[in-house]
Amino acid sequence: MKNLKIEMVHDVVCSWCPIGYANLQQALRNLNIDANIFFLPSELNPDMGPNGENIDEYLSRRYQWTQLKRQEYRIHLLAAAGQAGVAMDFSKRTRYYNSNKAHRLIHWSEAHNKQQAMNELLIGAYFERGLDISNTQVLLGLAEKLVPDNSSAELTVMSHEVDHQMRRKQKRVDQLGLTSVPAFIFNENKLVSGSNSVEYFEQTIKSLH
Repeated sequence: MKNLKIEMVHDVVCSWCPIGYANLQQALRNLNIDANIFFLPSELNPDMGPNGENIDEYLSRRYQWTQLKRQEYRIHLLAAAGQAGVAMDFSKRTRYYNSNKAHRLIHWSEAHNKQQAMNELLIGAYFERGLDISNTQVLLGLAEKLVPDNSSAELTVMSHEVDHQMRRKQKRVDQLGLTSVPAFIFNENKLVSGSNSVEYFEQTIKSLH
C-alpha cells in the first residue's frame, strides 16, 4: 500500500496512547507497510496546574475510584502495556502533568520530519522515567537529542506565535466528536477509536485497499 497516512489523536500523558501506538506500529511491520504518521493534540487535563497531580489522587477525585479499583485498573493496564512491549514504571511515573508544552514540541518536530521520534522520546521520558513533561527544560533536553540546533524549539514551546496553528489542530480534533483517546484517522477518512489489538489494526489497514 502506497502513501498511507495515519493521524493519531492522543495526549502525551494518556496511558493507553503508547499502547495503541505500539500496536499500530507492529501491525504496520507485520504488513510490511511504511506509513506517514502525524499527531493531533487532545489534552485530557488542559487546566492542570504547573505541579501536576498525583495519579492516585487524581483517579480518586475524578472517578471516585477506591484503592482496589485503582489496583485492578493498573494491573489491567500493565498487562496490556507488557503485551504491546511498552514499558511503564509507576514507581517513577507518579503524577499527571499538563501536556500543552509537550504537544507544542511535537508540533515543532513536524517541521523537522521527526514527530514519531519525538513522540517516542516523550513516551520514554514520561512513562519509563517519570519526568515532568510540562517542564520547559526537560522538553528542550529531548529536543536537543533530535535536533542539536534547537533554538526554535524553545520559541515553539513558549511563544504565543504558534497558538493559531495549535488551535487549528485542536479544532480538527473537536470536529471528530471523540469521547476518548487514542484515535486514529486513516487516509483522512476512516476513524478508529481505542488502543486496539495488532490484529484489529491489521484488518483495518487491509480494508483500505
